[in-house]
Amino acid sequence: MLALLGLPFEAVSHGMEETEETDETPAEMVLRLSKLKALAVSSRMPDACVIGADTVVDVDGQPLLKPLNRRDAVRMLNVLNGRSHKVHTGVALARNSFVVASSVETTEVVFGDLSEDEILSFVSSGDGDDKAGAYAIQERGALLVEKIDGCYYNVVGLPVYKLMRLLDKFVPDVFRGP
Repeated sequence: MLALLGLPFEAVSHGMEETEETDETPAEMVLRLSKLKALAVSSRMPDACVIGADTVVDVDGQPLLKPLNRRDAVRMLNVLNGRSHKVHTGVALARNSFVVASSVETTEVVFGDLSEDEILSFVSSGDGDDKAGAYAIQERGALLVEKIDGCYYNVVGLPVYKLMRLLDKFVPDVFRGP
C-alpha cells in the first residue's frame, strides 16, 4: 500500500514475538504491539521514519489472532459466520527510538451467512492462513464479507487515511506532488 501511495520505503522485520497481555482490550493490544514493532526497528535504523502496525479481529472484546492450523481457521470462521466483528489496527511512527505518533483505527465488518461447505472451501484455499481472524478481505476473503462500516484499508491491515494524517504531522509535505 505504501508503494501505491508513491512513498519510498524499505520493509524491515521487527524480529520480536507478538504476545497478548492480560486485562488488555484488542484495541490496546494492537496499539502496544505497533509501538513495540516501530521501536524495535527504529533502534536499528537511526534517523529513519519507522512505521509499525498490527491488526487484530475482535469478537465481543476477544481477539482472534492468526489461526494455529486449518482446523483452528474453521473454528474462527464459524465464530464470525453471520455476524459482525471489529478489526482494529494500531499504527505507530518512531524515530531515533522514540514513538512520535500513534493511533488505532477500528472498522466494523459483517460476515454473510455461510454454509459449512463455503467455510471448508475457503479454508482449503489457504487464503486465511497466517491472517488475523483466518481471512484477508483483499483476497478470497471478500466472498465472506457482506458489508463493512469504516476504512476498507484498515481491514486489509494498514489504515491509509489515518497513516497519512500521522505522517503529515511528523513528515510535513510528504504527500505533496511536484
